Amino acid sequence: MEACNAVEREVDKVLLKFGAINEHADNVLRDLINHIESLKKELEEAPSDHELTPGQVQVLKQAMTKVRDTVQRLATDHRDLHSTVSKVGKAIDRNFIADFASTSREDVFSGPEKSHLLNQVICQHFYRQGMLDIADELATEAGIKTDEGRKEPFTELNYILDCLKQRNLEPALEWAKKHREALLAQNSSLEFKLHRLHFIRLVQQGPTKQTEAIMYARQNLTQFVGRHEKEVQALMGTLLYLPNGIQSSPYSHLLDPTLWLDIHDVFTKEACTLLGLSVDSPLSVCINAGCTALPALLNIKQVMQQRQVTGIWSGKDELPLTNANKLKCPYCPVEQNPEDARLIYF
Repeated sequence: MEACNAVEREVDKVLLKFGAINEHADNVLRDLINHIESLKKELEEAPSDHELTPGQVQVLKQAMTKVRDTVQRLATDHRDLHSTVSKVGKAIDRNFIADFASTSREDVFSGPEKSHLLNQVICQHFYRQGMLDIADELATEAGIKTDEGRKEPFTELNYILDCLKQRNLEPALEWAKKHREALLAQNSSLEFKLHRLHFIRLVQQGPTKQTEAIMYARQNLTQFVGRHEKEVQALMGTLLYLPNGIQSSPYSHLLDPTLWLDIHDVFTKEACTLLGLSVDSPLSVCINAGCTALPALLNIKQVMQQRQVTGIWSGKDELPLTNANKLKCPYCPVEQNPEDARLIYF
């Protein structure tokens, strides 16, 4: 993502500079054309046998000089723009390296067993993202057996998350009530935050919803006083400001839209923890880790090519290190002694 942002910044510079040059060129050329047209009209109106006076000759010379200088300035601006455009290409070359094969191993996913495992991971990723049709089609074509028990949690979670994006709290509240004991066991505040949003939505509608808001608080918020006393007190305080609106009250922070983003993240985290799932897809974690590690590995490969020691890059499951009494970590400049190295098992 940072690579895309870096290139985008260079593109923005080009567009900004092009816009400025284009506007400047239009203004300069328009003024120049008007000046030449006025001179032409003046000459056309003169008698056919009229000879130019020294003053008129000087005006024409000045006009020719102005045209020549303008053309030179526009050419210079064009060259500067070309230089800025070329920086975009350099930024692309610098941030996007096409030859990733130099750091990869062709045998990693070779063989039916490894291919099957890879397809399973991709299939699970689609289920997690709510792309059920794509996941089912992949499972069919790849010969992956999936039972409804594995798909059901993802189907339900994605449905609830979609409802939260639309600010529909009911499915999430039903899910939280159904799993209340398990959520309390992991010290979750999910159910309280859902009820808080519902209460805030009521008081946002003004005095006409006061009675309904009080009834809702009695039915759903009193159970959280022990764990969220200050938050509940703040919610009750909003009732004092209903006539003028809580947007101009000390409790206006309760209307912050980020609370809806927060509830989306909280539900994802709590639900995944409850179901024994990682918050992020294993496939996305692996890809992000690879994107982070690739630049360092490519730098190592480039250094080895410059030093003509590419043969050291072997097919073993380890980073290549040149033989010496001291070595430097490939990720940081700290020197180490090979005798201090430890064998780590994953």
